[in-house]
Amino acid sequence: MRREIVSRLRKEYIASILAKGERMDGRRLDESRSINIQFNVTGSAEGSARVQIGKTDVIVGVKMGVGTPYPDSPESGVLSTNAELSPIAAPNFETGPPREDAIELARVTDRAIRESGAVDFDSLCITPGEEVWMLFIDIQPVDYDGNLFDAAEIGALAALMSAKIPYSRMEEGAEDKPLPVRCFPVSITAAKIGDSIVFDPNLDEEHLADARLTVGVDENGAVRAMQKGLSGGFTREEVGKIIRTAGVLGDERRRLLFEAAEEAGVPVPR
Repeated sequence: MRREIVSRLRKEYIASILAKGERMDGRRLDESRSINIQFNVTGSAEGSARVQIGKTDVIVGVKMGVGTPYPDSPESGVLSTNAELSPIAAPNFETGPPREDAIELARVTDRAIRESGAVDFDSLCITPGEEVWMLFIDIQPVDYDGNLFDAAEIGALAALMSAKIPYSRMEEGAEDKPLPVRCFPVSITAAKIGDSIVFDPNLDEEHLADARLTVGVDENGAVRAMQKGLSGGFTREEVGKIIRTAGVLGDERRRLLFEAAEEAGVPVPR
């Protein structure tokens, strides 16, 4: 039987299960897989974290260095986000120049952090117009079982929370200080399969999805970023449902993030 016929039959089968409000792995349609968050997983970065959502496993590191600010923001620090999809995470990932999906992953992660003002970039100015601290977020999936977007966003937040500005590099005896993180946006991804919408799609669900929507929400429920993916579409009502559910799931993920931070001795907001 040809591959496309098998794929169509499998999609029809899964869609029939979803129509009953069920999923292949037993979750509710709006239920996330288990989430595990670890802080300070590597000593070679100013901040780092490892996030596992189900079998999806992502490591994020934050490096800092001194550089020149952008001309239109001479008193603000600089943020650069990069993602590498290597074969260690999935056999269809390849080494070499960044692929479109790696670029999209990096941009979605970057946008939620940047647009929410998660980091106080003005405090990263050293000399206006000359020197500022530059943040480099590196995303490295090590196992891919769907929904890299949400894992990368949580990992980036956790890595930023654990990061310390290396003042000791600039002045002998100076004390490194925590990076000023003041907002905590998380990404919630939903996928549409047939007429059903599932949250935190696993790999099978991603492969069968007609459309995907990732929503970045902060602790006040405000939407900070959105990214539509795949060729299908959503109705206005479906987008509204996804945003409302994202607010609920976002609160739960922030709770897990803060609990993991406290266990690791990383400062959390009060």
